[in-house]
Amino acid sequence: MTAPQPLLSLLAHAERERNDAMSDAKRAELEHRTAVRQSEQLLAYRSDYEQRWSRSFGDGGGIAIMHCYQGFMQRLDAAIQTQQRVVALAAQRLADAQALWQQREIRVASVRKLAERRGEEARTVERRREQKLQDEHAMRAAWLRSNGAALAPL
Repeated sequence: MTAPQPLLSLLAHAERERNDAMSDAKRAELEHRTAVRQSEQLLAYRSDYEQRWSRSFGDGGGIAIMHCYQGFMQRLDAAIQTQQRVVALAAQRLADAQALWQQREIRVASVRKLAERRGEEARTVERRREQKLQDEHAMRAAWLRSNGAALAPL
């Protein structure tokens, strides 16, 4: 005998929820890695851009070029800040998804343990029932042997 069917259905449902949460966590991890990589690329680009322009300023540049540089750097800094917010949001979504996955994993383990316990209880009840039937059969056989010998004609 195994666990009751409702528990097995509950276990299957909990496993599906866990698998969905695991997929969501993996997707959130990928999104976070992508956001971090984009942020790193923006920072590297900013650094390269500053180095290129610092050499250009040494060669003598006009005020118009300086304004152009400053305007672009402001937009680049804004893009970096926006990307850092994207990274922070992705990190929070990742943490939430991993927490949900862990909760679902615990639920699966709990339901599985309960199903195992119920299955073991059912097997114990069945073993006791079988043992009782065997004991009753043995008692009848012994009673028949003892009473059968006493009642047998001489």
